[in-house]
Amino acid sequence: MTDAAPAPKPGILDIAPYVGGKSSIVGIAEPMKLSSNENALGAGQKAREAYEAALKNIHIYPDGRATKLRTAVAEHHGLEPERLIFGNGSDEVFALLNQTYLQPGDNIVTGQYGFLAYRISAKACEAQVKLAPEPGYKAEVDALLAEVDERTKIVYVSNPSNPTGSYNTGEEIRRLHEALPKHILLVIDEAYAEFVAEADWETAFPLAKEASNVVVTRTFSKIHGLGGLRIGFGYAPVAVAEAVDRIRLPFNVSVPGLDAATAAIGDEAHQKASRDLVQTWRPRLTQAIRGFGFEVLPSAGNFVLVLFKDEKRNAAAASEYLNSKGIIVRPVGGYGIHDGLRITVGTEDQNRAVIDALSEFAAS
Repeated sequence: MTDAAPAPKPGILDIAPYVGGKSSIVGIAEPMKLSSNENALGAGQKAREAYEAALKNIHIYPDGRATKLRTAVAEHHGLEPERLIFGNGSDEVFALLNQTYLQPGDNIVTGQYGFLAYRISAKACEAQVKLAPEPGYKAEVDALLAEVDERTKIVYVSNPSNPTGSYNTGEEIRRLHEALPKHILLVIDEAYAEFVAEADWETAFPLAKEASNVVVTRTFSKIHGLGGLRIGFGYAPVAVAEAVDRIRLPFNVSVPGLDAATAAIGDEAHQKASRDLVQTWRPRLTQAIRGFGFEVLPSAGNFVLVLFKDEKRNAAAASEYLNSKGIIVRPVGGYGIHDGLRITVGTEDQNRAVIDALSEFAAS
Protein backbone atom coordinates (compact mmCIF):
# COMPACT_ATOMS: atom_id res chain seq x y z
CA MET A 1 0.00 0.00 0.00
CA THR A 2 1.16 3.51 -0.77
CA ASP A 3 -0.16 7.04 -0.47
CA ALA A 4 1.28 8.05 -3.87
CA ALA A 5 -1.11 9.53 -6.43
CA PRO A 6 -1.99 7.55 -9.58
CA ALA A 7 0.88 7.76 -12.06
CA PRO A 8 0.63 7.53 -15.85
CA LYS A 9 2.56 4.72 -17.49
CA PRO A 10 6.19 5.35 -18.49
CA GLY A 11 6.71 7.84 -21.29
CA ILE A 12 3.33 9.57 -21.22
CA LEU A 13 4.55 12.71 -19.46
CA ASP A 14 7.47 12.89 -21.88
CA ILE A 15 5.10 13.42 -24.81
CA ALA A 16 4.71 17.03 -25.90
CA PRO A 17 0.96 17.60 -26.39
CA TYR A 18 -0.24 18.61 -29.84
CA VAL A 19 -1.00 22.33 -30.05
CA GLY A 20 -3.28 23.41 -32.87
CA GLY A 21 -3.06 26.71 -34.67
CA LYS A 22 -4.31 29.54 -32.49
CA SER A 23 -7.64 31.09 -33.36
CA SER A 24 -7.80 34.40 -31.50
CA ILE A 25 -5.91 37.66 -31.05
CA VAL A 26 -6.45 39.81 -27.97
CA GLY A 27 -8.30 42.96 -28.96
CA ILE A 28 -9.38 41.76 -32.40
CA ALA A 29 -12.92 40.42 -32.61
CA GLU A 30 -12.74 38.52 -35.90
CA PRO A 31 -9.16 37.81 -36.98
CA MET A 32 -8.26 36.07 -40.22
CA LYS A 33 -7.44 32.51 -39.14
CA LEU A 34 -4.88 31.12 -41.58
CA SER A 35 -3.14 28.86 -39.09
CA SER A 36 -4.78 25.43 -39.51
CA ASN A 37 -5.04 24.75 -43.27
CA GLU A 38 -8.81 24.88 -43.11
CA ASN A 39 -10.86 25.25 -46.28
CA ALA A 40 -11.20 28.98 -46.89
CA LEU A 41 -14.63 28.42 -48.46
CA GLY A 42 -15.88 26.44 -45.48
CA ALA A 43 -18.21 23.50 -45.88
CA GLY A 44 -20.32 23.17 -49.02
CA GLN A 45 -24.05 23.82 -49.11
CA LYS A 46 -24.90 20.13 -49.43
CA ALA A 47 -22.87 19.25 -46.34
CA ARG A 48 -24.44 22.07 -44.32
CA GLU A 49 -27.93 21.01 -45.31
CA ALA A 50 -27.20 17.41 -44.38
CA TYR A 51 -25.79 18.52 -41.02
CA GLU A 52 -28.93 20.52 -40.25
CA ALA A 53 -31.19 17.64 -41.29
CA ALA A 54 -29.26 15.30 -38.98
CA LEU A 55 -30.20 17.30 -35.89
CA LYS A 56 -33.47 15.41 -35.54
CA ASN A 57 -31.51 12.20 -35.07
CA ILE A 58 -28.79 13.22 -32.64
CA HIS A 59 -30.49 11.29 -29.81
CA ILE A 60 -29.82 8.07 -31.75
CA TYR A 61 -26.47 6.31 -31.76
CA PRO A 62 -24.68 6.52 -35.11
CA ASP A 63 -24.28 3.55 -37.42
CA GLY A 64 -21.11 1.97 -36.09
CA ARG A 65 -20.23 0.64 -39.55
CA ALA A 66 -20.77 4.03 -41.22
CA THR A 67 -22.67 2.20 -43.95
CA LYS A 68 -23.88 5.16 -46.03
CA LEU A 69 -20.55 6.94 -45.90
CA ARG A 70 -18.70 3.68 -46.51
CA THR A 71 -20.72 3.12 -49.69
CA ALA A 72 -20.28 6.72 -50.86
CA VAL A 73 -16.49 6.72 -50.31
CA ALA A 74 -16.09 3.34 -51.99
CA GLU A 75 -18.05 4.45 -55.06
CA HIS A 76 -16.31 7.83 -55.28
CA HIS A 77 -12.79 6.40 -55.16
CA GLY A 78 -13.43 2.97 -56.68
CA LEU A 79 -12.53 1.09 -53.49
CA GLU A 80 -13.81 -2.03 -51.77
CA PRO A 81 -16.09 -0.92 -48.90
CA GLU A 82 -15.01 -3.72 -46.56
CA ARG A 83 -11.45 -2.38 -46.61
CA LEU A 84 -12.34 1.06 -45.24
CA ILE A 85 -11.60 2.22 -41.69
CA PHE A 86 -13.46 5.32 -40.46
CA GLY A 87 -12.21 7.48 -37.63
CA ASN A 88 -12.67 10.66 -35.67
CA GLY A 89 -10.43 12.40 -38.18
CA SER A 90 -7.56 10.57 -39.85
CA ASP A 91 -5.71 11.24 -36.58
CA GLU A 92 -7.75 8.47 -34.98
CA VAL A 93 -6.94 6.11 -37.84
CA PHE A 94 -3.22 6.66 -37.11
CA ALA A 95 -3.81 6.07 -33.42
CA LEU A 96 -5.77 2.87 -34.10
CA LEU A 97 -3.03 1.53 -36.39
CA ASN A 98 -0.39 2.30 -33.78
CA GLN A 99 -2.44 0.71 -31.03
CA THR A 100 -3.04 -2.39 -33.14
CA TYR A 101 0.53 -2.99 -34.32
CA LEU A 102 2.96 -1.41 -31.86
CA GLN A 103 4.34 -2.99 -28.70
CA PRO A 104 6.74 -1.42 -26.19
CA GLY A 105 10.15 -1.24 -27.78
CA ASP A 106 8.87 -1.27 -31.38
CA ASN A 107 9.31 1.82 -33.52
CA ILE A 108 7.77 3.82 -36.30
CA VAL A 109 9.77 5.60 -38.99
CA THR A 110 8.71 8.89 -40.53
CA GLY A 111 10.29 11.96 -42.03
CA GLN A 112 11.92 14.64 -39.93
CA TYR A 113 8.97 16.94 -40.61
CA GLY A 114 6.27 14.26 -40.68
CA PHE A 115 2.91 15.05 -39.09
CA LEU A 116 3.18 15.16 -35.30
CA ALA A 117 0.09 12.98 -34.74
CA TYR A 118 1.98 9.87 -35.90
CA ARG A 119 4.54 10.36 -33.16
CA ILE A 120 2.19 11.18 -30.29
CA SER A 121 0.10 8.01 -30.50
CA ALA A 122 3.18 5.87 -31.17
CA LYS A 123 4.84 7.13 -28.01
CA ALA A 124 1.60 6.49 -26.11
CA CYS A 125 2.08 2.82 -27.12
CA GLU A 126 5.58 2.94 -25.56
CA ALA A 127 7.11 2.72 -29.03
CA GLN A 128 10.03 4.75 -30.32
CA VAL A 129 9.93 7.29 -33.11
CA LYS A 130 12.76 7.31 -35.65
CA LEU A 131 13.00 10.43 -37.80
CA ALA A 132 14.63 10.29 -41.21
CA PRO A 133 16.44 13.55 -42.05
CA GLU A 134 14.87 15.86 -44.62
CA PRO A 135 17.63 18.32 -45.53
CA GLY A 136 15.59 19.47 -48.53
CA TYR A 137 12.33 19.65 -46.54
CA LYS A 138 11.13 16.49 -48.29
CA ALA A 139 10.91 12.84 -47.23
CA GLU A 140 13.63 10.87 -49.03
CA VAL A 141 13.19 7.16 -49.75
CA ASP A 142 16.77 6.15 -48.93
CA ALA A 143 16.76 8.16 -45.70
CA LEU A 144 13.55 6.49 -44.57
CA LEU A 145 14.89 3.04 -45.40
CA ALA A 146 18.10 3.73 -43.51
CA GLU A 147 16.07 4.17 -40.30
CA VAL A 148 14.23 0.86 -40.63
CA ASP A 149 15.43 -1.91 -38.31
CA GLU A 150 14.20 -5.18 -36.84
CA ARG A 151 11.81 -3.38 -34.46
CA THR A 152 10.18 -1.16 -37.09
CA LYS A 153 6.47 -1.94 -37.49
CA ILE A 154 5.09 1.11 -39.34
CA VAL A 155 6.51 3.65 -41.79
CA TYR A 156 4.52 6.87 -42.19
CA VAL A 157 4.77 9.17 -45.21
CA SER A 158 2.80 12.41 -45.55
CA ASN A 159 2.09 12.93 -49.24
CA PRO A 160 1.81 15.89 -49.63
CA SER A 161 3.57 16.76 -46.41
CA ASN A 162 2.40 19.11 -43.71
CA PRO A 163 3.97 21.56 -42.83
CA THR A 164 6.52 21.66 -45.66
CA GLY A 165 4.19 21.24 -48.64
CA SER A 166 6.58 18.81 -50.34
CA TYR A 167 5.42 15.61 -52.00
CA ASN A 168 6.75 12.25 -53.17
CA THR A 169 6.18 10.97 -56.69
CA GLY A 170 4.36 7.75 -57.44
CA GLU A 171 7.66 6.18 -58.44
CA GLU A 172 9.24 7.12 -55.11
CA ILE A 173 6.35 5.64 -53.12
CA ARG A 174 6.52 2.39 -55.09
CA ARG A 175 10.28 2.17 -54.60
CA LEU A 176 9.87 2.67 -50.87
CA HIS A 177 7.24 -0.05 -50.69
CA GLU A 178 9.27 -2.52 -52.71
CA ALA A 179 12.25 -2.10 -50.39
CA LEU A 180 10.31 -2.59 -47.16
CA PRO A 181 9.96 -6.01 -45.53
CA LYS A 182 6.42 -7.32 -46.00
CA HIS A 183 5.68 -7.35 -42.27
CA ILE A 184 6.09 -3.56 -42.04
CA LEU A 185 3.00 -1.46 -42.59
CA LEU A 186 3.45 1.49 -44.98
CA VAL A 187 0.95 4.27 -44.22
CA ILE A 188 0.53 7.00 -46.85
CA ASP A 189 -1.24 10.06 -45.45
CA GLU A 190 -2.95 11.85 -48.35
CA ALA A 191 -4.80 14.53 -46.39
CA TYR A 192 -4.01 17.19 -49.01
CA ALA A 193 -4.33 14.98 -52.09
CA GLU A 194 -7.12 16.96 -53.70
CA PHE A 195 -5.01 20.11 -53.88
CA VAL A 196 -2.09 18.55 -55.79
CA ALA A 197 -1.53 19.84 -59.32
CA GLU A 198 1.84 18.21 -60.06
CA ALA A 199 1.68 15.64 -62.86
CA ASP A 200 4.11 13.16 -61.26
CA TRP A 201 2.14 12.85 -58.03
CA GLU A 202 -0.06 9.75 -57.81
CA THR A 203 -2.50 8.55 -55.21
CA ALA A 204 -1.38 5.34 -53.51
CA PHE A 205 -4.85 3.77 -53.73
CA PRO A 206 -3.81 1.49 -56.64
CA LEU A 207 -0.73 0.36 -54.70
CA ALA A 208 -2.81 -0.32 -51.61
CA LYS A 209 -5.35 -2.27 -53.68
CA GLU A 210 -2.69 -4.84 -54.59
CA ALA A 211 -0.39 -4.80 -51.54
CA SER A 212 -0.86 -6.61 -48.24
CA ASN A 213 0.91 -3.97 -46.15
CA VAL A 214 -0.18 -0.53 -47.41
CA VAL A 215 -2.76 1.81 -45.86
CA VAL A 216 -3.82 5.09 -47.48
CA THR A 217 -5.58 7.71 -45.37
CA ARG A 218 -7.72 10.68 -46.35
CA THR A 219 -9.62 13.33 -44.42
CA PHE A 220 -12.81 15.36 -44.81
CA SER A 221 -11.21 18.29 -42.98
CA LYS A 222 -9.47 19.90 -45.95
CA ILE A 223 -11.09 19.82 -49.40
CA HIS A 224 -14.53 19.17 -47.90
CA GLY A 225 -14.28 21.81 -45.16
CA LEU A 226 -15.49 19.56 -42.33
CA GLY A 227 -12.62 19.99 -39.88
CA GLY A 228 -15.02 20.62 -37.01
CA LEU A 229 -16.81 17.31 -37.57
CA ARG A 230 -13.65 15.14 -37.44
CA ILE A 231 -14.12 12.59 -40.22
CA GLY A 232 -11.26 10.61 -41.76
CA PHE A 233 -10.77 7.20 -43.30
CA GLY A 234 -8.15 4.66 -44.20
CA TYR A 235 -8.10 2.19 -47.09
CA ALA A 236 -6.38 -0.95 -45.83
CA PRO A 237 -5.95 -4.66 -46.51
CA VAL A 238 -8.93 -6.61 -45.18
CA ALA A 239 -6.80 -8.23 -42.48
CA VAL A 240 -5.66 -4.81 -41.24
CA ALA A 241 -9.18 -3.37 -41.33
CA GLU A 242 -10.56 -6.33 -39.39
CA ALA A 243 -7.81 -6.12 -36.77
CA VAL A 244 -8.36 -2.40 -36.25
CA ASP A 245 -12.12 -2.92 -36.01
CA ARG A 246 -11.60 -5.04 -32.90
CA ILE A 247 -10.37 -2.05 -30.90
CA ARG A 248 -12.20 0.81 -32.60
CA LEU A 249 -14.68 2.47 -30.26
CA PRO A 250 -18.22 1.35 -31.16
CA PHE A 251 -19.58 4.77 -32.17
CA ASN A 252 -16.48 6.80 -33.02
CA VAL A 253 -18.04 8.98 -35.75
CA SER A 254 -21.08 11.16 -35.03
CA VAL A 255 -24.47 11.18 -36.74
CA PRO A 256 -24.10 14.74 -38.14
CA GLY A 257 -20.53 13.96 -39.19
CA LEU A 258 -21.53 10.85 -41.11
CA ASP A 259 -24.40 12.60 -42.87
CA ALA A 260 -22.44 15.74 -43.72
CA ALA A 261 -19.48 13.75 -45.05
CA THR A 262 -21.75 11.57 -47.17
CA ALA A 263 -23.23 14.70 -48.76
CA ALA A 264 -19.84 16.39 -49.12
CA ILE A 265 -18.20 13.61 -51.12
CA GLY A 266 -20.88 14.03 -53.79
CA ASP A 267 -20.55 17.81 -53.94
CA GLU A 268 -18.21 18.05 -56.92
CA ALA A 269 -18.92 21.76 -57.42
CA HIS A 270 -17.70 22.68 -53.94
CA GLN A 271 -14.62 20.51 -54.30
CA LYS A 272 -13.79 22.17 -57.63
CA ALA A 273 -14.28 25.67 -56.23
CA SER A 274 -12.04 24.85 -53.26
CA ARG A 275 -9.37 23.36 -55.49
CA ASP A 276 -9.52 26.24 -57.98
CA LEU A 277 -9.10 28.81 -55.21
CA VAL A 278 -5.93 27.13 -53.96
CA GLN A 279 -4.46 26.54 -57.39
CA THR A 280 -5.08 30.18 -58.32
CA TRP A 281 -3.73 31.79 -55.16
CA ARG A 282 -0.99 29.42 -54.03
CA PRO A 283 1.36 30.50 -56.86
CA ARG A 284 0.36 34.15 -56.43
CA LEU A 285 1.17 34.07 -52.74
CA THR A 286 4.43 32.29 -53.46
CA GLN A 287 5.53 34.77 -56.10
CA ALA A 288 4.55 37.84 -54.08
CA ILE A 289 6.22 36.70 -50.84
CA ARG A 290 9.38 35.68 -52.65
CA GLY A 291 9.39 39.15 -54.16
CA PHE A 292 9.70 40.58 -50.66
CA GLY A 293 12.94 38.64 -50.17
CA PHE A 294 11.58 35.72 -48.14
CA GLU A 295 12.01 32.05 -49.07
CA VAL A 296 8.82 30.16 -49.88
CA LEU A 297 9.05 26.39 -50.27
CA PRO A 298 7.22 24.77 -53.21
CA SER A 299 3.89 23.49 -51.94
CA ALA A 300 1.39 20.91 -53.15
CA GLY A 301 -1.06 21.61 -50.29
CA ASN A 302 -3.49 24.40 -49.49
CA PHE A 303 -0.78 26.35 -47.69
CA VAL A 304 2.70 27.76 -48.14
CA LEU A 305 5.67 27.52 -45.79
CA VAL A 306 7.65 30.75 -45.60
CA LEU A 307 11.19 30.83 -44.19
CA PHE A 308 12.50 34.00 -42.57
CA LYS A 309 16.29 33.82 -42.51
CA ASP A 310 17.00 37.40 -41.45
CA GLU A 311 18.07 37.79 -37.82
CA LYS A 312 15.75 40.75 -37.23
CA ARG A 313 13.02 40.05 -39.78
CA ASN A 314 12.59 36.56 -38.37
CA ALA A 315 9.56 34.28 -38.09
CA ALA A 316 8.60 35.45 -34.61
CA ALA A 317 8.69 39.08 -35.66
CA ALA A 318 6.72 38.34 -38.82
CA SER A 319 4.08 36.42 -36.88
CA GLU A 320 3.75 39.26 -34.39
CA TYR A 321 3.43 41.80 -37.19
CA LEU A 322 0.77 39.75 -38.96
CA ASN A 323 -1.10 39.40 -35.67
CA SER A 324 -1.09 43.17 -35.33
CA LYS A 325 -2.92 43.28 -38.66
CA GLY A 326 -5.47 40.72 -37.47
CA ILE A 327 -3.90 37.78 -39.35
CA ILE A 328 -3.12 34.48 -37.60
CA VAL A 329 -0.58 32.13 -39.21
CA ARG A 330 1.19 29.07 -37.85
CA PRO A 331 4.71 29.09 -36.40
CA VAL A 332 6.20 25.63 -36.93
CA GLY A 333 8.90 25.53 -34.28
CA GLY A 334 7.22 22.37 -32.95
CA TYR A 335 8.55 20.64 -36.06
CA GLY A 336 12.00 22.08 -35.55
CA ILE A 337 11.52 24.73 -38.26
CA HIS A 338 12.07 27.74 -36.04
CA ASP A 339 12.47 30.17 -38.91
CA GLY A 340 9.21 29.17 -40.62
CA LEU A 341 5.59 30.28 -40.75
CA ARG A 342 2.92 28.18 -42.43
CA ILE A 343 0.22 30.25 -44.09
CA THR A 344 -3.07 28.76 -45.27
CA VAL A 345 -4.28 29.86 -48.69
CA GLY A 346 -7.35 31.93 -47.85
CA THR A 347 -10.00 33.83 -49.74
CA GLU A 348 -8.95 36.49 -52.21
CA ASP A 349 -9.38 39.24 -49.59
CA GLN A 350 -7.43 37.28 -46.99
CA ASN A 351 -4.60 36.51 -49.40
CA ARG A 352 -4.33 40.16 -50.43
CA ALA A 353 -4.23 41.15 -46.77
CA VAL A 354 -1.35 38.71 -46.17
CA ILE A 355 0.56 40.08 -49.15
CA ASP A 356 0.04 43.68 -48.04
CA ALA A 357 1.08 42.93 -44.46
CA LEU A 358 4.22 41.02 -45.47
CA SER A 359 5.12 43.79 -47.90
CA GLU A 360 4.96 46.29 -45.04
CA PHE A 361 6.91 43.94 -42.76
CA ALA A 362 9.62 43.50 -45.38
CA ALA A 363 10.00 47.25 -45.69
CA SER A 364 9.94 47.92 -41.96
